[in-house]
Amino acid sequence: MSIKCEQGKDKVENFPKFAFSSDISKIAIMKNTAFTKFHEAMGAKMVEFAGYLMPLQYAGVIEEHETVRKGVGVFDVSHMGEFWVKGPKALDFVQWVTSNDASKLVPGKVQYSCFPNGQGGIVDDLLVYKVDDVTYLLVVNAANIDKDWAWCNKNNKMGAELYNASDEIAQLAIQGPKALEAMQKLTDTTITDMEYYTFKKLTFAGVKDVIFATTGYTGSGGCEIYMANEDAAKIFEAVFEAGKEYGIKPIGLAARDTLRLEMGYCLYGNDINDTTSPIEAGLGWITKFTDAKDFIDKAYLLKQKNEGVKHRLVGFVMDDKGIPRHGYDITDAAGNRIGEVTSGSMGPTLKFPVGMGYVPAELSKEGSTIYVKVREKVLKAHVVKFPFYKG
Repeated sequence: MSIKCEQGKDKVENFPKFAFSSDISKIAIMKNTAFTKFHEAMGAKMVEFAGYLMPLQYAGVIEEHETVRKGVGVFDVSHMGEFWVKGPKALDFVQWVTSNDASKLVPGKVQYSCFPNGQGGIVDDLLVYKVDDVTYLLVVNAANIDKDWAWCNKNNKMGAELYNASDEIAQLAIQGPKALEAMQKLTDTTITDMEYYTFKKLTFAGVKDVIFATTGYTGSGGCEIYMANEDAAKIFEAVFEAGKEYGIKPIGLAARDTLRLEMGYCLYGNDINDTTSPIEAGLGWITKFTDAKDFIDKAYLLKQKNEGVKHRLVGFVMDDKGIPRHGYDITDAAGNRIGEVTSGSMGPTLKFPVGMGYVPAELSKEGSTIYVKVREKVLKAHVVKFPFYKG
């Protein structure tokens, strides 16, 4: 069945902390994805993440991270949410609830955006796919599906047709420099020349109407494949068979987090949330103030853009020996708290520790000295431009 738009061995403690749990009592009530049986058969360490039973790691974080940087790795991202928006008011709705300018999209293009929350914060960040002039697909974060769905319905004043297909769609992210070459075996449609942030509807592994996209969250190239749950097993097996000669391996959530951190990509719940504005988060580039576009929080965010903000999200590299972690204090030289680390880890490819966090605007310029409190020690760091990993 194709996807249709219808109505109705590394120690994990050495790497970033995010919303997962190994509490078996919790796992018993978690949702499975269409690929859970494959993860278990491949020996994955399974954990609770955003309400789903998901693979944290297989061979180990470092090995999995480097697999994606150098070859091809497969992530199960079926926990992500998918909302269809249809009808003559579809664009009006997308323009109102998102910060980016969806009128610039053409069929087959994808756009990164966010839902402003009406109070200067962010409901979620998301991807907007334009299928045609009356059909859009919104891809949202797993932990926010229910919140986002309620938000979209609350703000659908124009009467667009909305459909939550999150429980019907499975998704694989095939990432790495060899990903497209490997996946080309499974379709007669040319995919190796696809531009970043585009998608095609095609026949893949013998399954019709699969959505094949090139967005990525790792900085190493690759694709995302959206399919109906009932086609998931067939496609999963075909993907691994096609990737054999490229050394394809399954990759867990832990390596996904280190990969995105090396790129300086925001993680909702860590680096952005309901209290951080897109301007503070360095997402002004997805916040468009055109005369033709009105959207939630437009006036407030425009004021921030024009007048400046007090705090900004920055990337930093440690100068003193120590690894920054989510929640650690960012301080001045005297140890006075001036901010907080939102994401941090040793970069497996970089071979040095990096972090992200909010600091006073005057300390957000490249080269600024800041300090991180690590086990009661105040350690020196300096601000750098994103991404950390240059490829």
